[in-house]
Amino acid sequence: MKPIRLSEHAKTRLLQRGATEKEVLECIRQSPRSPLLGGRFSARRVFRFGDISLVNNEYYRFKTIEPIFADTPDEIVVVTVEVYYSNEEGDV
Repeated sequence: MKPIRLSEHAKTRLLQRGATEKEVLECIRQSPRSPLLGGRFSARRVFRFGDISLVNNEYYRFKTIEPIFADTPDEIVVVTVEVYYSNEEGDV
């Protein structure tokens, strides 16, 4: 499997939005890919959360991690990370 590298922008966004690098890597390695414009991809995975969101200080049971990444010949480069919070497992 190719190495996965997080851009500086992605590292900043995951910290601001409440994701971990481990969650991002797990999402990319274990979730189906969806193609995006510009040759990029996204992957999405729901994690149990049960805590207060850094984004709005509200309690949520689940969070969905969605990294946006490019798959180059030598590595996968994560360009940004989206995080969605919900109290229903299927809500995103």
